[in-house]
Amino acid sequence: MSADRRISSGGPWEDVVGYSRAVVAGPWVLVSGSTSTVDGEVRHEGDAYAQTIEAFGVVRRALERAGLSLDDVVRTRMYLGDMAHEADVARAHKELFDHVRPAATMVEISRFVDPRMLVEVEVDAYRS
Repeated sequence: MSADRRISSGGPWEDVVGYSRAVVAGPWVLVSGSTSTVDGEVRHEGDAYAQTIEAFGVVRRALERAGLSLDDVVRTRMYLGDMAHEADVARAHKELFDHVRPAATMVEISRFVDPRMLVEVEVDAYRS
């Protein structure tokens, strides 16, 4: 597809793993798993709410580079290292998406690449 393009955030893991922060595929923008890691550093250690807001900020910046916004999100996925953080992650999600109401998934995983990470998010957005 000629309309496809790759968007990089410049994060160190993109080159190490070989992935893009986001991929534009026709009307879709698919944003890779994003954490509160900015400039290679995990932010808001121990605070699941703040990490969720920061992670969705990484997502928002990728969407903006593709010409979209959080309002265009149709699906979110939230991965938690411990479901004990569910209320904080849910509160952050509601603040950002209550008016959008995307399809959403929240699951607990066994661990993250960095133990300071409490949540990772990914989204699918659609350009109508």
